[in-house]
Amino acid sequence: MRVLTIETATEACSVALFEGSELVDAHHEVLGRGHAERLVPMVERLPGKGRADQIRVSLGPGSFTGVRIGLAVARALGLAWQSEVRGYPTLALVAAIAKDCHASGDVTVCMNGGHGQWFVQNYEADGLPQGDAASLVPDEAATGHVHPLIAGNRAQELAGLITSSPHDALDTLPDARHVLHLSEKLLTADLSPIYGRAPDAKLPA
Repeated sequence: MRVLTIETATEACSVALFEGSELVDAHHEVLGRGHAERLVPMVERLPGKGRADQIRVSLGPGSFTGVRIGLAVARALGLAWQSEVRGYPTLALVAAIAKDCHASGDVTVCMNGGHGQWFVQNYEADGLPQGDAASLVPDEAATGHVHPLIAGNRAQELAGLITSSPHDALDTLPDARHVLHLSEKLLTADLSPIYGRAPDAKLPA
């Protein structure tokens, strides 16, 4: 079975194509902006233009725009190819990357959340979450329970705020090449975005 993985929830944009558990090809770019323009060409550069039996796509939390772009492309390809589309939490992918780099142990994921806040969530060594993701200002994040290993693009900043004990920081962004390392328990057919915080826009009263 071929699996296409799509990750667009942060400034990184990445796709990967697998045959069974073997990586066939992948592309990863740190764009900041421009996911809408780059994602489809990245998929088309994959062998067979990325056609797969199953598509796995990030649900967030992260960039509202990035999450929506990834989901729109995944849904469109799923319809065109008659492929199953399943979503996964972006923070769980960062935890999986940390496990790949450090082999074992619990991890705290800390990612940029916008408006001066960070998305923070703890994960067990098996990759499953310990509670829900939270959007916190840095001082709040530093006073919560933080594992000795912190991963994410705000890991170093969080580690620097904690003076009571040393913490290892893995500065990393999500990467579609690691999606197959996620637990099957974290995959879902519900493709509702995980925003992690209230939307910026407010409906008029």
